[in-house]
Amino acid sequence: MQKKLVIKVTAGADSPERCSQAFTVAAVAVASGVEVSLWLTGESSWFALPGRAAEFELPHAAPLPDLIESIQAAGLITLCTQCAARRDITENDVLEGVRIAGAQVFVSEVMADGVQALVY
Repeated sequence: MQKKLVIKVTAGADSPERCSQAFTVAAVAVASGVEVSLWLTGESSWFALPGRAAEFELPHAAPLPDLIESIQAAGLITLCTQCAARRDITENDVLEGVRIAGAQVFVSEVMADGVQALVY
């Protein structure tokens, strides 16, 4: 049985190294053939919007738009329902392929057999 990796990103531009690490780990896992579900929460929620990842800069880190593209190629990106609502982000606003879902879906993902959860 292949393991699934669920990654919750709580940081955005407010903590660039932690944010970049989460996206980098998710992208490397996808490239390695691991099933990945990346959750955007807190300040990382803004990266669900078109163009916002291009504004993110961190020296010696892969560009965030490239990481998002590679994650979306074979993984799933989810924006937290409450985080979206607090920022007035709707399904019409987000990048193509990003879903909005809540805690119940997150809990069901992390409680499934063969899942490893990481929080950044």
